[in-house]
Amino acid sequence: MNHDNTDSPTSRTEGIISWFVHNHVAANLLMVMIIVLGAVSLITMKQEVFPEVDLDIIVVTVPYPGASPEEVEEAICTRIEEKVASVDGVKEIRSRASEGVGSVTIELEKGADKRKALDDVQTEVDRITTFPDEAEEPIITEITNRRQVINLVIYGDVGERTLKLYAEQARNDLTALPNISQADLSGVRDYEISVEVSETTLRRYGITFDQVVAALRGSSLDLPGGSVKTEAGEILIRTKGQRYTGLEFERIVILSRADGTNIELGQLARVIDGFDEDTPLTTRYDGSPAAMVQVFRVAEQDAIDVADTVKRYMTEQEPLLPPGLKMGVWSDRTEILKSRRDLLLKNGKVGLVLVFICLTLFLNLRLAFWVMMGIPISFLGSFLFLPSADVSLNMVSLFAYIIALGIVVDDAIVVGENVFDYRQKGLGALEAAVKGVREMAMPVVLTVLTTIAA
Repeated sequence: MNHDNTDSPTSRTEGIISWFVHNHVAANLLMVMIIVLGAVSLITMKQEVFPEVDLDIIVVTVPYPGASPEEVEEAICTRIEEKVASVDGVKEIRSRASEGVGSVTIELEKGADKRKALDDVQTEVDRITTFPDEAEEPIITEITNRRQVINLVIYGDVGERTLKLYAEQARNDLTALPNISQADLSGVRDYEISVEVSETTLRRYGITFDQVVAALRGSSLDLPGGSVKTEAGEILIRTKGQRYTGLEFERIVILSRADGTNIELGQLARVIDGFDEDTPLTTRYDGSPAAMVQVFRVAEQDAIDVADTVKRYMTEQEPLLPPGLKMGVWSDRTEILKSRRDLLLKNGKVGLVLVFICLTLFLNLRLAFWVMMGIPISFLGSFLFLPSADVSLNMVSLFAYIIALGIVVDDAIVVGENVFDYRQKGLGALEAAVKGVREMAMPVVLTVLTTIAA
């Protein structure tokens, strides 16, 4: 019985190898195409410290000042849970009730439309009319996976307010740049305006504490006032009464007397325009008080590009700072990425040189050159497929490349030595190339596949 093996995988492999050996123009064109496209793909490929992971999480936070955790759970968390449970795509709902604040975490099903789910959650929460009057407006956020890249530090022997003002300016400048989207302040306390009222003073003026509280609540507001239709169009009306500084709060009128005189808050109380005293926080850098701007990488942004942009900004802005203030960088997470990338390049160069020298000494120069060329071509060819597989250059993929480098070098030497062995037996160059590569093709492929599986 005769068997036709012309369509077997081995015969197809032999046919491909033989065809490329006998059609060197096509082989050279393919090589050039791999080098060019691989280089272009490498240049445009996203670089990040660790691979990005989608979180698919929405968080609803409602501040409820002065409430106990039990009150927050009953008045805030339970009511939100009941409303958002019917939203399409919700996988799990978790709540956390703390003193003065309640938060509900909504985890979505994999593949759910996050934008639609966020809009639906917003709609359902807005429909809740039974929140306590003391509760503040709900804050609904989509948790995005952002990776911190670098910290810009502003430091010097100056006051806390000065540090924060320059840190805020640096944050605004950085986020205005085209390749940086997110930056947060760190190491500084929140602004806080506190009002200290003396009971003796209140009695002297005949004013109660509740009157002071009511005046503060009613005098620091921005409120919409509807609209007025005119011949020229519709005019929106809005009152702008929000107070932002201690001096503005001191001018709030607490009581108007019959004789036309007013009693302002500054006459009754001590207004302190400072920082949150409940958050003890001290940040120092190089022995001096400091404020930090945390810079993040999001979406398709390149981590190394973000870090380099921050360093350029520091170089440009530091000479413009007032005396006593300096800038620095801290916790540059791209350094470890660069070190691993440099390790791969260093190992690759050493591998190429050693392969070329060894094969030149023990085989021949022409064979050594083409075996050496196969190593970078193999890596450039792999870069063509990484973007389509949503793989970036990061700590994990670079580690895989470092492992693969040794395998590629070993396989290149083994295949080259086998071709040379057939040449030594008297076969022609083309026939030796076909036989040598064909004989080692399956062992080499199996070796790589077992490593991938592991």
